[in-house]
Amino acid sequence: MGTVVKTDPTGITIEIVYRGIFQKTLAQRICRSIVLAARKRGYTGTAFGRYGDSPERNGVPAKYFAVVAINDLELESSMAKYEPKVVDIAVAVDDTLVKGVESWAWYGRQPIWKPVHEGGAVLVTSDKTPDQVLAQTDTAERPYILGIVPGLASFAGLWVFKDDHTDYRVLGALAKIAPDWVRIADVKTLIQEQTNDGSAVASAQDGYDRTQLRPVTVGEGTSGHEVLQFEKPGWTTMRPGVIVDARKPGERNPYYKKYGARTLRPVVNFDTCIKCTMCWLDCPDECFEVTPEGHYEVVYEACIGCGICAQVCPVKDCIVMVDELKFEDNDDKWQLWKTDHDAYNRWFEQKSGVSADPKTVAIGSRSAKNAAPGANPTTAGGED
Repeated sequence: MGTVVKTDPTGITIEIVYRGIFQKTLAQRICRSIVLAARKRGYTGTAFGRYGDSPERNGVPAKYFAVVAINDLELESSMAKYEPKVVDIAVAVDDTLVKGVESWAWYGRQPIWKPVHEGGAVLVTSDKTPDQVLAQTDTAERPYILGIVPGLASFAGLWVFKDDHTDYRVLGALAKIAPDWVRIADVKTLIQEQTNDGSAVASAQDGYDRTQLRPVTVGEGTSGHEVLQFEKPGWTTMRPGVIVDARKPGERNPYYKKYGARTLRPVVNFDTCIKCTMCWLDCPDECFEVTPEGHYEVVYEACIGCGICAQVCPVKDCIVMVDELKFEDNDDKWQLWKTDHDAYNRWFEQKSGVSADPKTVAIGSRSAKNAAPGANPTTAGGED
């Protein structure tokens, strides 16, 4: 059977961590199906989103919950709070969420495993290995199980649903790791009743069979992520009128970090930059700063990874959007280019997968190949 999560015999709580707007429908479907599958075993349960001010801006982490119990009394006991503080399983439907989430602003950035109890589990939808995902997950303070559900992140939107079977594979993975509460037979029966689609049923079995489980011990993971937590003032120390200090020109709010919404980040080839100002002008979050040489540097703490800069850049692969899990920090990079040009270009090439040499870029400018098809409209693969 393999590794299974340790749960209370009276009930189980599962949270789905998703990106606001883009994956809300996916999170709802997973949680609802967990409850319906458990009911086939005679259990009761409920599915709900986080409290009313749940952030639903594009890409901002948010949560949905499924609570299953052996009877109504135990369920009522579990629901005597507006949000579970401790969960048995956390499911991240986008692997970049393992770098930490800040789904409520006053929490600060939190490890993905923070609400998971000892012996619980973190399931992640990813095409990477467990070790690759763990390398970007905060250092474990207690043992848990890491499960990798094969597949890419599914960005389907709030009002539509991209039926790529992500929910079915996640349900199959949950049956593998929590068989006392979610049985694979019940999951498959439910999916057959709902869809009458054999391929959907097969996807649930695929999630059950192919999900990789890795026990995580204390100390494994990375300590490189920023510690971002705040002391919140009490009512006796708050200033009148809920005053927020204004920022000076050119200054950024040290408490408002937007990188938690990012799944891709831009990297810049300063050698091919023509200083056209388009990235600086069009960035919706004002996260480009001009350098003394007239280049434009990304301030990664402010960048949400929307990709507009890469779309408006007129130079092929001058700005390339790269998977967020390839990066270990949010440090600004222009200073490295200035002090060690070759080291920066090696970094650019390693992350982007394209040459930093202007001559090589010029020769390949008419090629159909591009590091991020669709990210730059000047390439053959990038037209809308």
